[in-house]
Amino acid sequence: MVSVKHLTMEELEAGMETILQSPKDNGVLEMIVRRPEIDARELLDEGHLDLAEGLIGDNWKARGGGKNGQRPANPDAQLTLMNARVITLVAQQRERWPLAGDQLFVDLDLSTDNLPPGLRLALGGAVIEVTALPHTGCKKFMARFGLDALEFVNSPLGKQLHMRGINTKIVQPGKICVGDVVTKV
Repeated sequence: MVSVKHLTMEELEAGMETILQSPKDNGVLEMIVRRPEIDARELLDEGHLDLAEGLIGDNWKARGGGKNGQRPANPDAQLTLMNARVITLVAQQRERWPLAGDQLFVDLDLSTDNLPPGLRLALGGAVIEVTALPHTGCKKFMARFGLDALEFVNSPLGKQLHMRGINTKIVQPGKICVGDVVTKV
């Protein structure tokens, strides 16, 4: 197992300039991660987005919502996207990206100003819509990337930039592939 040192707040803040250079439009889908069961991850070259099921083969629907899945899955949290530049910094190694728990990693500015709730994004043959449901770091994120990383993504600027990511829902099903361009609709 590879030992990884968690970055300090100073080291994380030093990466902010790169994060702020994320494209506003015409981003790229860098990684697709399917979660077939809790804490399991599968990297995909292509995936299929379905209106009812989410990312086909992902456990979003089966896992449900709320603590311990006692509620139905929230359609406003069907897919989570994380900025590839943020996860590159926080995870330090590409093979550690899936630990964040998000399904899609994109090189795109996910800030509130750039992607307000209701805005739609086309990628591959699918269209997804940004929802208002916040996506913030949690205990698992802290355990995997460190307390400073959690505070970094949950800081006021981190929340405005959606450094922990955004929630979306699928509005047009379709096939997506790593390398697809992500554009505003």
